[in-house]
Amino acid sequence: MRTPLPPWHPESLAARLPFLHRRARLVADTRAFFAARGYTEVETPCLVPVPGMEVHLHAFRTEFVPHLGAGERRTLWLRTSPELALKRLLVAGAGPVFELARVWRNGEVSPRHAPEFTMLEWYRPGATMEALMDETEAYVRAVCPPVVVHAGIATDLTLPFERLSVAEAFARWCGGLDILATEGCAARLGAQAARIGVPPRPGESWEDLFFRLLLERVEPNIGRARATFLTHWPAPQAALARRDPADPRAALRFELFVAGLELANAFDELTDPAEQRARFEHAAAERARLYGGAGWGVDEDFLAALAHGMPAGSGIALGFDRLAMLAGGAERIEQVLWLPMEWMVEPPGRRDRG
Repeated sequence: MRTPLPPWHPESLAARLPFLHRRARLVADTRAFFAARGYTEVETPCLVPVPGMEVHLHAFRTEFVPHLGAGERRTLWLRTSPELALKRLLVAGAGPVFELARVWRNGEVSPRHAPEFTMLEWYRPGATMEALMDETEAYVRAVCPPVVVHAGIATDLTLPFERLSVAEAFARWCGGLDILATEGCAARLGAQAARIGVPPRPGESWEDLFFRLLLERVEPNIGRARATFLTHWPAPQAALARRDPADPRAALRFELFVAGLELANAFDELTDPAEQRARFEHAAAERARLYGGAGWGVDEDFLAALAHGMPAGSGIALGFDRLAMLAGGAERIEQVLWLPMEWMVEPPGRRDRG
């Protein structure tokens, strides 16, 4: 077996170059799309005191060491998302904004993951979740070819994107299981899952079993022949989304799946600082319980901004490298990176197929 060439080798770059040229066009087309719709491109800090509030994301830790008599020594982190910074700009009155943001997530390496990658995020005050789905569909169509293929799965982007609630998806592919009726209760979900031949594992939480059913039964059936928006997630998975006023058991959140890839995650944004504080405190406690060690707490500055008043609206985080893979027909994420880390490039037999 031939030893892989280092990413800086001329032959290695030549192999990536068609994908990289396509990525460059994608960047230009993205900026043109959002400029035409009245968005302002912004840049927010990469080095932050709180990298994000997601329980299961692991951040890269660093330290500010003052010199020349300025500041105090403190722990800082590379951001896992620009979300909390961009929402601060909404509070400040920046209006519709987008960022092609460099972000970091520790431990994530696979053909679809890199520890350092690019996230496209955009936020529009006043937009509903439905309006954001319309805009996302228009954007993907505008910057990608009519048909995209990944891992043998072809999606025709000229077809209307499917809009399917999580409740509908579970009922369809999990034998009529009523996911919203379980409302975070592991025992209730376990009983329903056992009925369809998926008995809960010892100590399995509601969240663990929910994601096992999602990954094994739902995701293999969506975002294939046509793109799918998976909408109205159960309230325990609300994250930074508002609950649905029509059914508070669900949150106004959607994910986008194209050619079998999870491409984006979006919220009709929560603006209630008290509810957001409760969710943040729960997330911090869960992170400490599951992973222990020194981490980060609640983002108090963000909560202060939220209390000042963030306008209602919606926002989305889209994996730009994955979009570049779809636009150019790449199989692995390092093919669309100008200079991937050398330790990401492994012999084919050792690749993670996830």
